[in-house]
Amino acid sequence: GCHARTLNVKFWLLTERRHAFRMRAPVSGDFSRNDMNKLLGLTAAIALAGASFTASAADGDALSGAFLRAEAGSSRLEVSGDSGNDTAFSVRGGYFFNKNVAIEGFYTNYGEDSDSTGSASIDGYGIGVVGKKHLDDSDVGLYFGGRIGVAFNSAELKVSGVGNFDGDKTAAYYGVGMGYDFSRNFGVSLNVDQTKADFEALGVDVGATVTTATLGLEYRF
Repeated sequence: GCHARTLNVKFWLLTERRHAFRMRAPVSGDFSRNDMNKLLGLTAAIALAGASFTASAADGDALSGAFLRAEAGSSRLEVSGDSGNDTAFSVRGGYFFNKNVAIEGFYTNYGEDSDSTGSASIDGYGIGVVGKKHLDDSDVGLYFGGRIGVAFNSAELKVSGVGNFDGDKTAAYYGVGMGYDFSRNFGVSLNVDQTKADFEALGVDVGATVTTATLGLEYRF
């Protein structure tokens, strides 16, 4: 859990770095113009790809409309060889161009753990393309889906007696899932997603991989 993770990170910080260092204070909203340009560029590319695919895949009985999703479940954070399980939740929304293709935006809290040695937390937001396919030609019943896009993730590590470390990372996210639509408006799903984050500790970037397994509820307008 977080106890082992923060203890190991603290040991690494205290023993592996033998030269003098300067603590970096935590930064809130450390979002550079270059990061913004990259995110906007990726967002535009994803939106264009989704629109192009939709135009080619559209059919006469295609359904379209906005949707909202709420997801909650477990997250697995892997940091510097250590891992721990936490709780994740996500709020997502977007627009289905037809019954198979949508574009989404989201905010996800990947979890926060704390104990006497410190705490670790990761959250993020992003935009991407969603695809789904029912097992038959109807708009209800069992379906399989996937999603891919770009996420802007923020990570923060606080180690007691050492300091606070944080970082922002623009990274891909991707996931697969299966679900059941009870009607054209309401459905549930099980989803597995993965993305990456990092933070800067004493001038060294420490990477983190986050995998979530969630139950989702979706309402389509």
